[in-house]
Amino acid sequence: MTGPDPETKMQFLFALRSRGVTDARVLDAMEQIDRGRFVRGLFAERAYEDTPLPIACGQTISQPSVVGLMTQALQVSPRDKVLEVGTGSGYQAAVLAKLARRVYTVERHKRLVRETGELFRELGLTNITAMHSDGSFGLPEQAPFDRIIVTAAAEDPPGPLLAQLKIGGIMVLPVGQSDAVQTLIRVTRTESGFDYDELLPVRFVPLLEGLGRDEA
Repeated sequence: MTGPDPETKMQFLFALRSRGVTDARVLDAMEQIDRGRFVRGLFAERAYEDTPLPIACGQTISQPSVVGLMTQALQVSPRDKVLEVGTGSGYQAAVLAKLARRVYTVERHKRLVRETGELFRELGLTNITAMHSDGSFGLPEQAPFDRIIVTAAAEDPPGPLLAQLKIGGIMVLPVGQSDAVQTLIRVTRTESGFDYDELLPVRFVPLLEGLGRDEA
């Protein structure tokens, strides 16, 4: 399967840089992971545009610049164990897999877990574990995590996720009460509590409790 042509790839990376993705490791990871593999059907031809696109189960694949900015804010190091809440298309997890030692990704829609699991295997991304579970509770059996990333918006950072973050660990997630007004924040766990930084305005699907209805 061929990736984008050199000019398309150059435009893709230029769009990332122009929107503030400057970390060399993040740009390298996003150059290695072909977004075209994660977009199917009608929207495949738009895979390299800096825009969110619909995927199965009423979800979306985030726009590349937001993936880049979230990944950059997470400050992942090669020894880190990362939890992602909301696998979706699998694109964010694949980018993280190029940067971290281990990525655990949880998703409430069983169909997405199945499809992304197959794709990770095809791409040889053996350090990703995709699981069908309610991400609002995190993954206690694998905690604590060095880094946590949430790709759906909650009103506040969920308590179970904060509890599963190591001292010195970082969580990046969108928070907000409505679809229209959300802020990407970075939470750093310290010896005495949590520090919060507001990063940029964003729009994500809501973080829902429970498992999705199984789709055919």
